[in-house]
Amino acid sequence: MSPSVDVEVLLDDAQRSAAAVLDETADGLAQGRPGVRGVYLWGPVGRGKTWLMDRFHAASEVPKRRVHFHSFFRRLHADAHALGSIDLAIDAALGDVRLLCFDEFHLHDVGDAMLVARLLKALFARGITLVVTSNYPPEGLLPNPLFHHLFEPTITVLQQNLTVVRVAGPVDYRTAGAPAAGFAAGRFVNASEVEVPALCERVALTVGTRTVTAAAVRDRTVWFEFAALCGTPTAPADYLDLSERYGCWVITGVPRLREAGPDTVRRFANVVDVLYDRGTALTVVADSPREGMFSGLAGTLDVDRLVSRLSTLRR
Repeated sequence: MSPSVDVEVLLDDAQRSAAAVLDETADGLAQGRPGVRGVYLWGPVGRGKTWLMDRFHAASEVPKRRVHFHSFFRRLHADAHALGSIDLAIDAALGDVRLLCFDEFHLHDVGDAMLVARLLKALFARGITLVVTSNYPPEGLLPNPLFHHLFEPTITVLQQNLTVVRVAGPVDYRTAGAPAAGFAAGRFVNASEVEVPALCERVALTVGTRTVTAAAVRDRTVWFEFAALCGTPTAPADYLDLSERYGCWVITGVPRLREAGPDTVRRFANVVDVLYDRGTALTVVADSPREGMFSGLAGTLDVDRLVSRLSTLRR
C-alpha cells in the first residue's frame, strides 16, 4: 500500500471514505499502472476536499502538478496566445505529468467549458490521472440551462474516468477555530470603523492591456472600492495578476450582496477564491453586519463557498 493520507489525522467518516478511494489511486500510480482511474471529490464548502487532495498530491512521487482553476486557465489562455494554438498550449500545460490535481473545478462560462472538454480529451488520451475538487457534482457543472447540454458529453467522460466521491461531513472546518494566517489574517469590519483613502490616493493599475482603479496603494497593501473592482467587467486573471503584486487587500464599500446583482456577486466570489487560494490577507469593509451581507442570496451560485471563506476573517 502507498497511503495518500494518514488516517490518524482524518476527522470524519466522509473524509475516511474519500481517503480510501485516494489510496487506491495512489497504489496504482506507485505501481506504474497506465491510465490509473482518477477521483472527483465534491461536496459542501469546508469539508476538507482540498486538504485531502493536497495530502494525496504531496505523497505522490510520480511527475505531477497541482493547479487552481483560475490560475490554470489564465496560463492556458496566455500560452495559447503566445504559441498560436490551444492544442500547443494544452501540450505545454500537461508536459510529462502522470498526475494532475485540479482544485475548485467549477464551470459557469461556456467558453471555459469547451476548453475543458478539449483539455480532458488530451489528458485522458495520454493516460494522465486526474484528481479534482468541486462544490458541484459532475452533472452540476455549467448549470446554465442554455448551455448545459453542450457539456453533457464531457460530463460523461468525467464519470467514465473518475470515481465520484461526495465529501459531506457534518462540520465546516473553516469555522472551527482555524488559526488566523494567510487569507484569514484579514478582518471583517464595519464601514464606520475605517477611514477610507482620499480621492487623491487613487491610482490606475495596469493589468494586461487594461487598467483597474485602486483606491490606494500603500506599500504592499492595495485598497479597492467594491463598485470599482466587482461592479465593472474585471476577471479572475486580473485578480491573479494583482495578488502577485500586493500581499494584503482591503475592499471598501461592500454592500448587502442581494443589492449588487448576480454578475457583481460572482466577481466578488472570484476575488475571494483567488485571494483565499494564494493565502492573501483580505480586509472587508462592509456597509452592514456580516450576517446581513448575505441575506436574501439563497440559490445564488457559489455563495456557500463565499460565506464560508469570509467567515474565517476576524471581526
